[in-house]
Amino acid sequence: MSVLSRMAAAAGSHDVAALIDAVLSDPVRPASPDLFGAPPPAGAGALAQGPVTTGAFSAGPLSTGSFSAGAFSAGPTGLGTSAARVLIPQPPPAPAAPAVRPSMVPVPGGPTGLGTSGARVAERLRPDEAAAAPAAPATGTPPPEGVPTLYCPPAVRDDPALGEFVNERLVLWAQEVGIYPGHLDKVRSANFGRLMMLAHPESDDPERLLAAAKCGLSEWAVDDHIVDCEVEEPRHEVLGQRLAICHSVIDQAQLPLRYAPQLEEAVRADPVAMALRSSLDNLLGYASATQVRRLRHELAIMFVAYNQEGVWHTTGQRPPVWEYLMHRHENSFIPCMVLVDAIAGYEVPQEEFSDPRVRRAFNLAGTATVLMNDLYSMGKEDPTDFSLPMLIAAEEQCSMEEAVARSVEIHDELMHTFEAEASVLARTGSPQLARFLAGTWAWVGGNREWHAGSARYRTAD
Repeated sequence: MSVLSRMAAAAGSHDVAALIDAVLSDPVRPASPDLFGAPPPAGAGALAQGPVTTGAFSAGPLSTGSFSAGAFSAGPTGLGTSAARVLIPQPPPAPAAPAVRPSMVPVPGGPTGLGTSGARVAERLRPDEAAAAPAAPATGTPPPEGVPTLYCPPAVRDDPALGEFVNERLVLWAQEVGIYPGHLDKVRSANFGRLMMLAHPESDDPERLLAAAKCGLSEWAVDDHIVDCEVEEPRHEVLGQRLAICHSVIDQAQLPLRYAPQLEEAVRADPVAMALRSSLDNLLGYASATQVRRLRHELAIMFVAYNQEGVWHTTGQRPPVWEYLMHRHENSFIPCMVLVDAIAGYEVPQEEFSDPRVRRAFNLAGTATVLMNDLYSMGKEDPTDFSLPMLIAAEEQCSMEEAVARSVEIHDELMHTFEAEASVLARTGSPQLARFLAGTWAWVGGNREWHAGSARYRTAD
């Protein structure tokens, strides 16, 4: 379901809406905010045996080789890296007298105001205490009996002023490039600026967060304008054609001189294509060419999934659960998550990012986040759309409550697997990889927090 359909759709049936509201308002975050706050879960070592394959995990040295504790202990340095040193694992400190943990509030005289929340993240837990501190207990009060709790970490930081600033800039940009005409009030209330602030806690730079937000909104505009057609009249018969034109700016098509102006005319007539071009051009000011290429690759994968969804729309097919899960592997938050290092101002080595074991773990987290999105979306009813609980209920002939519980189990399986495998990978790869995996964990926690408060999912709105 697209951005606007979730906001405009009527509330689901009373029982389902009440259940989803309970899941949505559940304050419990049972996972530790620190991906490396405890040793890998029991059994993680068993995953490390055997050769690398596309379907199994092996924790042998990555292509860059293993790193020593001495090399890792230094961690990232320089401007803007203090928050990162909170996220990545550190070697245990030398024995010393017990230290008093700093307050969870900013220290007196510390930085305040817009753009300083990342510095306050660093104040919460000194870098040299990161490995020694026990994993945080689950936060919040458990929900009523029968309401499943999603396994997810809490958000690392919440800076409402920063999120609001980014959100207003994002709405202005959407108006400038021409996407969501007549619907900008809904874009504003969805508060994607807040999503980027929560999901990228390593950066306080509004321009970097806005760069991520522009990329995200242009990607979702493809869905809202072309696939689910919440902004334009449905024309699924030309879905592939429009996606191809949009993709011509993602991976710039090179036509003979005689025909290039005609393609350019078609691109300029499509606000979605222009938004994609604008966002990617802007991103080049904050990311390396390799990081932008990563995003272009992920968008190509997402476009394949959009074509698959178009087949479902035009033929009236109801996909089996296995096919839908494959679809969600390709149509997830991965294009947003792939910018974790770029927005934080560093770069994970390409040979590590492309390692099948890293790719597997990263994609597990991406699929988990979009399945959580499915659960929250059930609060809004749209009979033409699919979600994991809906398909499980139809395929297994069970109640919607049972389907929701099964969906939560699937989500939690993916999250636990990512947690175990990422913890092992971080100890066999570079410091940048460890930071990237920790940043992915923080992204997941921030995304969960945004879902809990966004008007996009509230049934009361």
